[in-house]
Amino acid sequence: MPGRAALRAGSEDPAARPSPRGAAPDSASAVSSSSDPAAEGDDAGVPTARTPGGEGETHSRHRDARLGSTDKELKAGATAAGSAPTAPGSPRQPEPRVEVMDPAGGPRNLLPRPCRVLVLLNPRGGKGKGLQLFRSHVQPRLAQADVSYRLMLTERRNHARELVRAEELGRWDALVVMSGDGLMHEVVNGLMERPDWETAIRKPLCSLPAGSGNALAASVNHYAGYEQVTNEDLLNNCTLLLCRRRLAPMNLLSLRMESGLRVFSVLSLAWGFIADVDIESEKFRRLGEMRFTVGTLLRLAALRVYRGQLAYLPAERVASKVPASPALDRQDHQGPVDTHLVPLEEPVPAHWTVVPEQDFVLVLALLHSHLGSEMFAAPMGHRAAGAMHLFYVRAGVSRAMLLRLFLAMEKGRHMECDCPYLVYVPVVAFRLEPKDGKGMFAVDGELMVSEAVQGQVHPNYIWMVSEPSSRLEPQPPPPSQQPPHVPPPEDPV
Repeated sequence: MPGRAALRAGSEDPAARPSPRGAAPDSASAVSSSSDPAAEGDDAGVPTARTPGGEGETHSRHRDARLGSTDKELKAGATAAGSAPTAPGSPRQPEPRVEVMDPAGGPRNLLPRPCRVLVLLNPRGGKGKGLQLFRSHVQPRLAQADVSYRLMLTERRNHARELVRAEELGRWDALVVMSGDGLMHEVVNGLMERPDWETAIRKPLCSLPAGSGNALAASVNHYAGYEQVTNEDLLNNCTLLLCRRRLAPMNLLSLRMESGLRVFSVLSLAWGFIADVDIESEKFRRLGEMRFTVGTLLRLAALRVYRGQLAYLPAERVASKVPASPALDRQDHQGPVDTHLVPLEEPVPAHWTVVPEQDFVLVLALLHSHLGSEMFAAPMGHRAAGAMHLFYVRAGVSRAMLLRLFLAMEKGRHMECDCPYLVYVPVVAFRLEPKDGKGMFAVDGELMVSEAVQGQVHPNYIWMVSEPSSRLEPQPPPPSQQPPHVPPPEDPV
């Protein structure tokens, strides 16, 4: 995710200070807050460590691997499971839970109140301040909004994937992912690897930014109508959206690799310049978003050209789709059927567009508006259900023009540069075949082997904490689907 990252260091909130117990442990830990009915009785007789103010201490899974070992009350007065906290001397009945409709049966609008969420946090993401930011910026707001949580710290790559694959999801109303885009990638693919994937992938998800790029969180912030912000300001806005509880369906990208691997993407697939910067700048992770600026300048100094074949199905031709090949349907029974794709060893269908050029600087398939918190890559509007943004830059572009494009991308003005080498088209499916083995694939910022790949969008396949698309394109829902009144959140940043 190259481009013009913030040149200023992320401002540190004075309230953001380490936990009284010190830094995050090396091993995964679980911290729960408020009442958690699903965990009651898990650890009878096991004392719960508490810090001043009632905050639970993180526990090593090596000492106690059971999730219920650190249950605690986030607020005084919350004495019953699922009950709303009450002020002393003012009895109050618990608020009824707002039922959430199943996607198969129709749209749903809200998380319940009170709400129980599982928070998966990477303490080493971005500048390594995720846990500190959670305690200073997120935890107090959740307490005020009747959102109880269980905090799980990830230890290693793909740990979140393993956790959600084995987790009892019925105890949670949503999964909250606090890190960069890579952790959300792990969570979604972990859900799709479960035997009950059809039900699991319907669990609402929430992205809280604490990584380097934070593109998904920036896109959600944009869809909500908020101004483009970064760092703690972006985290505050996304936390407010969680407290507001509104849900919106979002697209999912299914990718099939030449090796037979199937991967699901929540954000993007990049090949060439963008992927190189994303992966090669990992060594500058401690710089936060500045790593992408450094990586971009280094890669511009040694600009590469990548040879390959690109084809796509334009969104406007969806009506003329052909049925999927039976061979493709039999590849696996896990996940939705890719009706627009045929096996990679076969030519693309005749109604697809094949790009005549074979030398590229970059190719980018993007589901959302942002490629980073300061990279407004798709200013052309919210992509319709079942479609995504496809960009590619042909070889021959100068270093000066490429730099100009990425600088303009901060405000979404790169399409105004009239660059003849930059091509954009909305698509529902694509195929990319590298010819010389050069370059890397980055899927949601995660490194993938460079090999032939094809993918298609599945419309409105996951539920995210976000403003519904009607916020962007005002249109009242049908009378039978009018959501209950929700008080507006406090003013966004």
